[in-house]
Amino acid sequence: MNDLLANAGIFAWPLGLCSVLAVFIILERLFALRKNRVLPDDMEEDFVRGEIPQVGEEQSVAGRIIQFYQNPNHDSEQLKAFTRLQITGMERGLFILEIVVSAAPLLGLLGTVTGLVKVFAQISPETGLPDPSAFVEGVAMALTTTVIGLSIAIPALAFDRYLNRRIDTYTAQIGVGVERLVADKARQNKRA
Repeated sequence: MNDLLANAGIFAWPLGLCSVLAVFIILERLFALRKNRVLPDDMEEDFVRGEIPQVGEEQSVAGRIIQFYQNPNHDSEQLKAFTRLQITGMERGLFILEIVVSAAPLLGLLGTVTGLVKVFAQISPETGLPDPSAFVEGVAMALTTTVIGLSIAIPALAFDRYLNRRIDTYTAQIGVGVERLVADKARQNKRA
């Protein structure tokens, strides 16, 4: 492992930063997007049955939306805007993961090019061959940075897609619930 980092040269630092950011965002979003933190089963079942769930001091996304709905001083557009705000909160930090997915392989490619430049810069004009130690060092940097960059980007990409899919699913489910709340609000307004 130390050889791997040593071979990456100066590129070990930005690649290490990408790795730390990716792990942090993935773990934080996996924790924040648990089912009971977004749309608990009992609320989902109430929405499917067409009922408005009762909530107390609910800390889930759906619970906050229902609490907003229960406030009598709002209309359906305000409810939809509040819902969009809650959905945006579920996406918090994912842009950093997208940056890591893009930056890590590019940093690896930059390391590859830098390593190859090192190799060709050490070619002796007399023999036309590179210095053996510079050759080994340059090729090691080229290959190592590519491997590290791709090793960071591939899992980050997989988790980015997984987390975005999870958010899309929650958004659709919450959207059904909000439509029920809007319809209920319209019925209340007709009665009044």
